[in-house]
Amino acid sequence: MNPFLRALSVLVVALVVQPVAAQTSWPDKPIKLVVGFTPGSATDVTGRLFAQKFQEAWGQPVVVENVAGNSGAIGTDKVAKAAPDGYTLMWSGNAAITILPSMQPLPFDPLKDFEPITTTLVMPSVFFVNNDLPVKSLADLIAYAKANPGKLSYGTPGVGTPQHIAGELFCRLAGIKMEHIPYRGANLTDTMSGIVPVGIQNAGAAMPFVRDGRVRGIAVTALKRSPNAPDLPTVVEAGFPGFEATSWFALLAPKGTPKPILEKVRAEALKVLADPEMVKKFAIIGLEPVGSTGEQTRAAIANDIPKWAKVIQDAGIKTGP
Repeated sequence: MNPFLRALSVLVVALVVQPVAAQTSWPDKPIKLVVGFTPGSATDVTGRLFAQKFQEAWGQPVVVENVAGNSGAIGTDKVAKAAPDGYTLMWSGNAAITILPSMQPLPFDPLKDFEPITTTLVMPSVFFVNNDLPVKSLADLIAYAKANPGKLSYGTPGVGTPQHIAGELFCRLAGIKMEHIPYRGANLTDTMSGIVPVGIQNAGAAMPFVRDGRVRGIAVTALKRSPNAPDLPTVVEAGFPGFEATSWFALLAPKGTPKPILEKVRAEALKVLADPEMVKKFAIIGLEPVGSTGEQTRAAIANDIPKWAKVIQDAGIKTGP
């Protein structure tokens, strides 16, 4: 063989083999799991449970990086622009990738800029109130709001979150007005103190406070009662057919991340979801395991974007950050 061609063939083989070797040795250094909300939020708590299990399985640190702001969009954008090498992953709530696209221009495309790995967990949100508020049900809340116009406000994890959508949709359907108070993540202390008398938060954040009586839970936003909070009625039971505003969490990677890495992450995530001890931990904070293929997660994103767009339009939610 011509010496030049021989050298070229060696180079081509090296270029092909090296990426494959890099993929099979993954991970050989710490991994960042980006969470778009503050420490202590439901997204953060669930992400850390998986990060710990990944770290144990892979023998490398899996560091949760909280990049909070704009309902998770800031952290999501950071992952969209990260190197597609498997060392930056996203623990995403559904708000940034299915709700915000209908509310404001985003610097990323939920369908084009990511490799969906798997949908992991789903949970409802909880309507709750300050213990001194004379409200023990959604019917009571509606009556109080109508008798005291302009006096009620409700807190959520932020603009464009499923909780914000749930609150605005409920107010429109019930014919009442409550001022929306957005926080950067979970915040129940203002409801406990009465500063913001009503709250809507993920069950993961709200249920510990409901169970120990620091706030009073009055409803969940799923179509059916949650097995993890069977005493709380649904919004549907209060006379609002079809009312549903749940949260779900998914693992994403930057577009172009090698498929063997995606498959390794997904396989480990499914092990976590099937672990009986982890299932018990999920149940305590109101979570139900899901598990899916990357294609199924992509389909869920594609289906939910127009679904939430209609809710946003029908509820008259204003666009903007």
